[in-house]
Amino acid sequence: MVKNSFTPIIPQEENKGSVEFQVFSFTNKIQRLTSHLELHKKDFLSERGLRKILGKRQRLLTYLSKKNRVRYNKLIDQLNIREPQTR
Repeated sequence: MVKNSFTPIIPQEENKGSVEFQVFSFTNKIQRLTSHLELHKKDFLSERGLRKILGKRQRLLTYLSKKNRVRYNKLIDQLNIREPQTR
């Protein structure tokens, strides 16, 4: 198993239902699955799970960007997530 160098930025006492905490949690899962898929290239079920988590995180980020742009930008900067391309 590959050890992640990702350190938690969001404090543990924060509300676990908040959008920031959920995005943070999904980001950790995404990093774990990505490192797993680098070793196991033919694990298509994990790849499907990764795509589902990516979609959930994207929907949460879209919601946050519409509700509070300042919190959205702060979270994007903290987690080093690229902003989605607009069509």
